[in-house]
Amino acid sequence: MATSNGFVPDAVLKFDHLDTRVQNHLKRVYGSLAVSMFAATAGTYVHLFTNLMQAGFITTIASLCLMLWLASTHHSKENETKRIAIFTGFTFLAGMSLGPLLDYVMHIDPSIVVTAFLGTSVIFICFTLAALYNKNRTFLYMGGFLMSALSWLVIMGFMNIFFGSKFLYDINMYGGLLLFCAFILYDTQLIIEKARNGDEDYIWHSVDLFLDFINIFRRLLIQLVNRNENGDRKKRK
Repeated sequence: MATSNGFVPDAVLKFDHLDTRVQNHLKRVYGSLAVSMFAATAGTYVHLFTNLMQAGFITTIASLCLMLWLASTHHSKENETKRIAIFTGFTFLAGMSLGPLLDYVMHIDPSIVVTAFLGTSVIFICFTLAALYNKNRTFLYMGGFLMSALSWLVIMGFMNIFFGSKFLYDINMYGGLLLFCAFILYDTQLIIEKARNGDEDYIWHSVDLFLDFINIFRRLLIQLVNRNENGDRKKRK
């Protein structure tokens, strides 16, 4: 009979197919991811409610520079504190970059932000568990397809700057949402496989999951806003 740990049965969070070293690595990855969520939230708060900093071109470039700096800094015990600081700065600025979008959404309906965050959290948890419980590493085979699909989405997004097509816009939004949901499956199993092969860079591994979360959250926000605006137009008619 399964025992219970708080509100969650022990059997639900039991991953016997993962050795202890991999499980400890995943704990560090998701611990870092939790830190990134707090840092990103602080970044959005600074943009929305203070006059200290505002998101813009400079903060976007700074965020990219910090991510490149993190990628180029070797993972070691000596560099761990430094890399955590870089990672926190990157996620802080990434969260701040969401500020203008959140500002716009909150003027329409603040509840959309909460709905989008809860929806993103549910999606992220469900797809993460699906990847963790899969014992056959099935989702690793999606890598080539996902990278190709991401490249096409970027190209279509760039093209749509000139064409302004609603069709291409919808493909980018809805296709991107599905794509980053699939990336959660792929990235989670890739992290497990890397940990099995001795790659213990939990900070960089959490960057992949952080970007998946942020991209899903952004697309859900936009889709909920569009639905809200379309509903208002129908009411006026």
